[in-house]
Amino acid sequence: MQPGLSISQLARRFGLSRSALLYYDRIGLLCASTRTTSGYRRYDARDERRLRRICELRQTGLALSDIRVMLGDAPGTRTGVIARRLAAIAQQIVSLRSQQRLLVDIHRRLSRSRLPAPMDKATWVAILRRAGMDDQAMERWHTEFERKAPHEHEQFLASLGIPPEEIALIRRRSGWSPSHPASP
Repeated sequence: MQPGLSISQLARRFGLSRSALLYYDRIGLLCASTRTTSGYRRYDARDERRLRRICELRQTGLALSDIRVMLGDAPGTRTGVIARRLAAIAQQIVSLRSQQRLLVDIHRRLSRSRLPAPMDKATWVAILRRAGMDDQAMERWHTEFERKAPHEHEQFLASLGIPPEEIALIRRRSGWSPSHPASP
């Protein structure tokens, strides 16, 4: 018996199908480190770590082509992949918030019941105003949020249903610029 795991053993360990691993091999994403004299694939600990990383990256919604880049040696390219995926997720969040608002509105009209309204810009501003914040205090809040967690600030603004152009304006007023993003 050869050391390492067979393709079936590795697939079971990760809850994948054998055909998924064969596909990963065919596209060069995960190739067995050795083969038996009969030609069967054998996977060692390094292969297992690579597959674990592939599975983690798949959970983020990355395409296999992007995963190949992430497993490569070009750090600048990897950050680009992550930035594109984060932007796509932000857009999905905005879309889901919009769908949520529509469904809450439809539900309210159909059932005449009170569902909590989803958090939006108007509700958030009203909460801040009731907490005693004026325009200057809100600007300081945005500036601090942008300085400490620029990506999370952008995501938060998007989650309120604020359009991308307005988000860019708020972030610019808070110290962000596309060429020199704020750092934590």
